Amino acid sequence: MLVKLSKDPLRMFDDILSSAKTPSMPAFNVDISEDATGFHIDAELPGIAKEEIALNVEDDVLTIKAERKQTSEENKKDYLRIERTYGSLQRKFSLGETIDQEHINAGFDNGILHVTLPKAQMIKKTKEISIN
Repeated sequence: MLVKLSKDPLRMFDDILSSAKTPSMPAFNVDISEDATGFHIDAELPGIAKEEIALNVEDDVLTIKAERKQTSEENKKDYLRIERTYGSLQRKFSLGETIDQEHINAGFDNGILHVTLPKAQMIKKTKEISIN
């Protein structure tokens, strides 16, 4: 179940999680920064091919999905400990109205997904009213 967060600017980029009763670890780590032109998300996705990553926006929610596949060679080894996560990984972030969703772009380099979210130009709604 998807829980939509309020348009509170302090809640932008909050992870959108189902109402789980126990805290859980995120599927992958992200750094979120801001500059004059927009926001930037850098997601750590080591060992994942660019073709295995999906990025989309729906209803002011940015979704990053990735698939980390386990190779058959690794299945043959007798591991004492496995800390890497395999399978489908996903994180969702609330964007709000301050993002220009039509101009979001992304790149992938050395296991880091770089997502640029440009700030929307705020349109002032002013109107001159004549006095009769």
